[in-house]
Amino acid sequence: MASQQLQAQTLPLSPGAQPRSWQQEVEGAWELGRRGVPLPRDPDWKALCERKPFERNLLQNPNPEGVNISEPAPHLPPNSPRVSLESLGNFSGWAISTEKLPPQEAGKKPGSEAPCFSWCVKQQQVDLLAEGLWEELLDSYQPNITVMDWYEDSRLAQTVYQLHVRLLAGDGQTPLREFHHEGPEHGASREKKNWCHVSHVFHGYGPGVRYVHFQHRTLNAETPGGLCRTRATDSSVSVQLRD
Repeated sequence: MASQQLQAQTLPLSPGAQPRSWQQEVEGAWELGRRGVPLPRDPDWKALCERKPFERNLLQNPNPEGVNISEPAPHLPPNSPRVSLESLGNFSGWAISTEKLPPQEAGKKPGSEAPCFSWCVKQQQVDLLAEGLWEELLDSYQPNITVMDWYEDSRLAQTVYQLHVRLLAGDGQTPLREFHHEGPEHGASREKKNWCHVSHVFHGYGPGVRYVHFQHRTLNAETPGGLCRTRATDSSVSVQLRD
């Protein structure tokens, strides 16, 4: 009964406009019927309209340091003070950790100190149902799930970036599909540092997906001249209906 009452509610009208229900608003925005998308068992059309689960970025703070891919990542001055990553921007929503790596002796100049490398690990887990998607949609229709990221070609090592994305079952732990990437993968130009782009589309992944776990790892190096970092930005997880 509550759902029937909700379906009957109408949106605010502009002068001369015809009343539209929240269900009509959803259908007008995404054409679920034309696409053959199964509807929720007990739809809350108003909430679905407000959440806008399709095409938007489901990650929190995808650009936490404010760096811009149209320009090189800002240079870190030598001997810059060591500060926590969290102090450099808004990292709420991200779980952050550091994984130290063994010293790299190869290529070290005589009498010099080998740099100390570490991975900066940042990760989020997206609850697809909480973001407005529904079980029938995920299990039967299986919309595309697209992940994208940009990372700096910092030249600190052959591999300065890793992306690990897993589609997880309802327990939030069991992986159903995975994607992994290591970079950089250089383009034709090697004249300057570049932002590198990585993306992947999950489709036909089968029933049961309820979460997306997004993790990227960027390489840092402690050197006598100071800290050298690899930045990442514009991370995204989004869901698309197929035409």
